[in-house]
Amino acid sequence: MKNLSADRRMIKIAMAAPYLERSEEQELAQAWKDNHDQEARNKIAMAHMRLVISMAAKFRHFGLPMSDLVQEGHIGLLEAAARFEPSRDVRFSTYATWWIRASMQDYVLRNWSIVRGGTSSAQKALFFNLRRLRAKLAQGNRQLTARAVHEEIATALGVSLADVQTMDARLSGSDTSLQAPISSGESDSGERLDLLACAAPLPDEQVTDMIDQERRRTWLGHALESLNDREMKIIRARRLSEDSATLEELGADLGISKERVRQIETRALEKLKVALVAQAPELALTAH
Repeated sequence: MKNLSADRRMIKIAMAAPYLERSEEQELAQAWKDNHDQEARNKIAMAHMRLVISMAAKFRHFGLPMSDLVQEGHIGLLEAAARFEPSRDVRFSTYATWWIRASMQDYVLRNWSIVRGGTSSAQKALFFNLRRLRAKLAQGNRQLTARAVHEEIATALGVSLADVQTMDARLSGSDTSLQAPISSGESDSGERLDLLACAAPLPDEQVTDMIDQERRRTWLGHALESLNDREMKIIRARRLSEDSATLEELGADLGISKERVRQIETRALEKLKVALVAQAPELALTAH
């Protein structure tokens, strides 16, 4: 009841605000532009609050509070007042309409669903026009299938058929909590979350991977024992370190040329391959 009373008071104040003559509108806009007169800007905005109320009513079918829509529209209205160029041959209401609508549309897209959607201009057009176009097609004499309706809407808005079908499905239902029971009225029927497939590997697959990783570490440890100290240092610095050293850096450290470092690295890798295949012959199939 409090929200309803607040909405009515807001509407009453907006409707009571006096209209501005074009000359007065231009004068106030010029005062804001030249002197940043806050009172002039606020007077222009208040005189057009009825426009905000009218546009907010058009977005009410999204189930969002009227007061919030009006508040967002008022933000767009103030932005329009701040950016309006009085030298242009256009009424402020015409210019402000775009800003008010854009502000309300952004609010609807942010709050209508917990699933973010309508990020591109084409997606926004689809979100806000799908119901209207579908209702318009339903008024005709043609008996169209759901797919045919979606195809015509896709053509009209320049989006894909899949986008229309996805958006229509979203607009046809509301968000459902994953903690909601599977069967209505049955608290012990399980939750919808229980029906989601887990993308993680199965327990037996996880155990198998752990065993394989441990086996490979053991094989590598034994294979590294076949290298001499200089080969070991180069392999660790070049292949087993997160920050791989360059040939130049290792050459300077060991007092040899970078070409010699490359040759030692190549020889060490060959020795490792031989040692690994000796421990696990099946690795020979993937050694190359």
